[in-house]
Amino acid sequence: MRVMICSVVFALSIYAQAPVRPAPMTMTTTDGGANLPAQKVGPNDMIAISVYDSPEFTRTVRVGADGDIRLPMLKQHIQAEGLMPSDLEDKIAAALMDEGILVDPFVNVTIAEYHHQPISVMGAVKLPVTFESDSPITLLDALAKAGGLSPEAGPVILVSRVQTSPDTAPTTLVQRILVKALIDAADPEVNVKLAGGEEIRVPEAGKIYIVGNVKKPGAFTLENGSETTILKAVALAEGLLPFAGKQAFIYRREGGADSKNEIPIELGKIMDRKSADAPLMANDILYIPDNKRQRLTIGALEKILLIGGGVAGALVYTLR
Repeated sequence: MRVMICSVVFALSIYAQAPVRPAPMTMTTTDGGANLPAQKVGPNDMIAISVYDSPEFTRTVRVGADGDIRLPMLKQHIQAEGLMPSDLEDKIAAALMDEGILVDPFVNVTIAEYHHQPISVMGAVKLPVTFESDSPITLLDALAKAGGLSPEAGPVILVSRVQTSPDTAPTTLVQRILVKALIDAADPEVNVKLAGGEEIRVPEAGKIYIVGNVKKPGAFTLENGSETTILKAVALAEGLLPFAGKQAFIYRREGGADSKNEIPIELGKIMDRKSADAPLMANDILYIPDNKRQRLTIGALEKILLIGGGVAGALVYTLR
């Protein structure tokens, strides 16, 4: 009986001294950096590494320009660029075991700083630019780095972000922000924070094209949205020429880039306020043709008057 009791006590003492594998925990970096949302590691990022029960490996490390990290006592460099933090944990643990430094290490990796995620501003801005920011900035700050919006800027700004998750494939989220709300109304809710990796696109405003018998043909920007009207278009072109036709045509692309519809418009009735004004959409071409019959009639009358005037002058001279 005494031998059995001693065996039980010995077994319990061994069980009590057996190491217990710790539960996963979030690393708090020594430099106060936050555990940022998981993204792929890139050059110059700051990562925080925690190895349980091995303080010599618990530290913050800057990823080199070549994408590698270096840890004490490890002969090999570890390629970190392009890896998610969870994948980097496995790679560090494998390196420690391969070189016989630790047996079955528990490694935790968090991101303290992202430095490889550029912010791009493109489209209808004065100076398209791609830059990196050491700290979060606002959308207005990013637009200021691009010199502000150009006169051709449309009414909407598109902010694209790539959202990553360990369980799902990366997805791109696009946020539409109205220029009026951001700049004219100064709404702080739409002046979003940018942490890096965003793409800011400012599409150009839609244009209409006016050709034919107007005083100032050309392309005109739609400032207040994506539509205007025939009367506004004529006003932009500074009015009609004397021999403008009573019927105009709108050429509009619909259903694909290769298809074009010709829409007849009773311009004369619209100008005389006998018909409702017609809408024009972005990229419409308004063609106002020449009234050839009226031009020929007027030309013939001018010739008759010119000839008649010459004959009358000759008769007067003869009579004298």
